Parts: sequence; structure tokens; C-alpha cells
Amino acid sequence: MGAPTAMPTDLSPIQLMTLTQWLSPAFPVGAFSYSHGLEFALQDGIDLESWLEDVLRHGAGWNDAILLRAAYSGQVDDADSLGRAMSPSAERLQETTLQGEAFCRTLRGAFQLEIEGLIYPVALGVAAAHREMPVAPVVTVYLHAFFASNLVACAQRLSALGQTDAQAMIDRLGAVCAEAAAASEDCDLDDLGGSAWGADVASMQHETMGTRIFQT
Repeated sequence: MGAPTAMPTDLSPIQLMTLTQWLSPAFPVGAFSYSHGLEFALQDGIDLESWLEDVLRHGAGWNDAILLRAAYSGQVDDADSLGRAMSPSAERLQETTLQGEAFCRTLRGAFQLEIEGLIYPVALGVAAAHREMPVAPVVTVYLHAFFASNLVACAQRLSALGQTDAQAMIDRLGAVCAEAAAASEDCDLDDLGGSAWGADVASMQHETMGTRIFQT
């Protein structure tokens, strides 16, 4: 058999390594300090995996996928302003703003990309376009890095999940990330919206928790 033919959705080895670096837990965006309202939601007794699936399919994960694609296609200002306006709480706006600022700052310093003042998914879309990465895998890996790996890790730090169970859950959520990314392929900014009200309310209620370990 001959070698498989490269498809437009394939990342080159260099692009793959760069994307992996950008979305690694070691990349200094401070993702470890944000729980996206999960800290309150777990205290309230939610089913973790179902909660994360809903966020990916119907909440911020879905919207971030659309915002990333729009920024990638050049609709940077519209995507950034809509992303900010649709943040359902002060904490969620802080989350996407501060991570975006940290991501942009590191790209300027380490990758010589002139990018600043953008929320996180929009900044990633702009950076991916600049490096000519195909957008489909960028969306998928972003959803997996933040809404699966990072939030499951948050649950571990809250003692809601053990290591083996956490890895099994991340593996299952990988399919959800791929499905959500694929569903957003033909969407534009008019398709923004969501129905993950519980996650949105959790982010609001987290703001008034007396004792907490995460910023959001």
C-alpha cells in the first residue's frame, strides 16, 4: 500500500507540534486556575460528564468553536466583541479575557506574532490562521484541551474524580469534542447561542462562594 494522501484537514508535523505547545497545560495562559463554574456545580451535585457534554454541545464550547472559526476566517473584531457580549457572568468574561491576554502576550514574546487584546478562542483562531493551520483540527484540539482535559483536571483537584476515572472520562469526551467541532463546520456568527443554563448560572453563583480555590 502507498502512503496515505494528505487531506486539507491534516496538520503538518511542525504545525502539530506548535498547536500541541499552544494548548499544552504548560503554556502560560493560567488555565489551571479557572474551573468555568465547575467548582460550584460540583458542590451542587451535578453529574460531571453530562455537565461537560452539555457545555461542549450547547454552551461555551459550542460558541467558542464558532468564534474561533470566525476569527480564523478574518471576522476578528465581530467575533471578539460578540464573544465578550455573550459572556454570561463577570467571571466568565474575566476567564476568556485574561486567558486571551496571556495567550497573546506569549505569542508576541515567543513566536513574534503581533496579536493583542483578544479573547482566548478568537486569539487562537487568529494565530492558527497566521500559521496556516487547517482550522478543523485546531477547533477539535482546543475543545479537548480546555473543555475536556482542563476541566476534568479541575474536578480531580476538587477530589471529585480519581486519576484512572479521569483519564477514562477524557477519552470518552474526546468523541464529544470531535462531534461538536464537526457540527460547527458550516456555522457562522449568526449561529451563536446556547442552552447550557446550569453552567451559566453556576459561573454566576461561583462569584459569591465563601471558600473557593479557582478564579471562576
